[in-house]
Amino acid sequence: MTLPKTVVSYGRPKPWTGDAPTPDALSTAFHSSLLGSAAGSAALYKAAARHFLFWIDQQGIAVSIVDDAVVRRFEKHRCRCRGFSRHEPNRPTFTSKVRRFVRFLEDQGIVAVPDDVDHLDAQLADYAVFLVQEHYSAASIKSYRSEAAHFAAWIRISRLRWQDVTDEHVALYAGHSCRCPVYRKRGTLIGHHGPLRRNKGARRFLGFLRGRQVLPQAESQHREDELLAGYKTWLKTHCGSATETIRRYSGEVKRWYLLLDPPSDIDAATVRRVVSHRITEAPGSASTIAGIMRSYVRFLVSRGECDAALQYAFPPIRRYRLGTLPRYMDEATVEGIIASCKTDTSVEIRDKAIILLLARLGLRAGDIWQLRLTDIDWNEGYLRVCGKSRRPDRLPLPQDVGDAILDYLEQARPPISEERLFVRVQPPFRPFSSSAEIAGIVARVFDRGAIEGVPTGAHAFRHSLATQMLRAGAGLESVGTILRHRSPATTAIYAKVDVPMLLKVAQDWPGDAA
Repeated sequence: MTLPKTVVSYGRPKPWTGDAPTPDALSTAFHSSLLGSAAGSAALYKAAARHFLFWIDQQGIAVSIVDDAVVRRFEKHRCRCRGFSRHEPNRPTFTSKVRRFVRFLEDQGIVAVPDDVDHLDAQLADYAVFLVQEHYSAASIKSYRSEAAHFAAWIRISRLRWQDVTDEHVALYAGHSCRCPVYRKRGTLIGHHGPLRRNKGARRFLGFLRGRQVLPQAESQHREDELLAGYKTWLKTHCGSATETIRRYSGEVKRWYLLLDPPSDIDAATVRRVVSHRITEAPGSASTIAGIMRSYVRFLVSRGECDAALQYAFPPIRRYRLGTLPRYMDEATVEGIIASCKTDTSVEIRDKAIILLLARLGLRAGDIWQLRLTDIDWNEGYLRVCGKSRRPDRLPLPQDVGDAILDYLEQARPPISEERLFVRVQPPFRPFSSSAEIAGIVARVFDRGAIEGVPTGAHAFRHSLATQMLRAGAGLESVGTILRHRSPATTAIYAKVDVPMLLKVAQDWPGDAA
């Protein structure tokens, strides 16, 4: 027997236009709405509606207050309803028909539901158009559109207003045992892929509605934006910080901004407690965390929002610049990593070009993130790079690097109007959000090539290039030129990894050899 697919209306309810609805009138109207389906199936839906209406009348439940909790009670009741099969309520297919009837009551305005989004059906249609514009495949568009419809049905069943939806509600939706009146698999999803798909689909649709200002931004996000907007502006205008520095500093402040709000209540103990806790979580970044805290407190002091003495509540954590050795890989390891880069997919083609830029030119992750199409001079064979100092430099473009970038442009880069050289090659086609994504690409290349026991991170290639140059006989000045160091002292750390040179100047240890 063919069951009719659930047709879900997302517009505002149509008010009941007849007399005061009676059980017979409601079940008949429901049956009429399904007459486009097989006659036998429509009759089964009408029978389910009649059974449910009889039961709520016996329980003294008004039709106008019916919700999913009432349906669940009906599903579990020990049926003694005269004229109806006592086994029906226990069948999932039967209760799904009941839920479809409740949806009909909502669409008719007989059951009041929160309805704070105008023309949600039109929003869902616009969402599908948006996904097309973002270059998603037909299968992905169908999946995301379907998940958005499912989420909309769950929101209504839960009697939630869209503007009240939080991350906790999304998590509940992702793990709910589905009895929604839409054409879906019923029950609880097994494994993590199903809940992950629901979570991703719901968040993407919420982001779409908020981006169109149909819904307000989440309260926590709005509050966060208020707190950090001024700090970001201060870093840029007062400190002259680069975009990547602003991202790094504001990202760290986000972790503990609630503990420092309101600023007028901050004291030295609070500052020390926050910094100490973060240092235990990331001991390798102790100096950076302390510096960011002092920066944020200075910002608050500049606005007169906290005591000026708090600038000295946490002393600087000294990190001796020449106290450690650079982490590097030998030349054979670097060449092995490059050789492990396949070019079978768009992702692999792009990633190989990035790895070659890191290995051959020693670029920072931030340098690659900021590269633009116009930074490549194909005629002269040069690459224009703006480093941390935001001072443009010209670097020679090696043949293999140029070939890899050309392959990426011709075979892998999406045809979008975007100036950034490297973008995501899977929808949505956008530039990377930060240089951290370059480090993520390096990690994935290592995983794909099963490369282990080597220094991790994009900067390891920079250290490796400097080490190779020194061991090949290049001077520190040449290394500093390639790495674009402004001070010779910055390059001096690499002298510590040139073991042959150090052996020439090392003095004998006084006394007998141990």
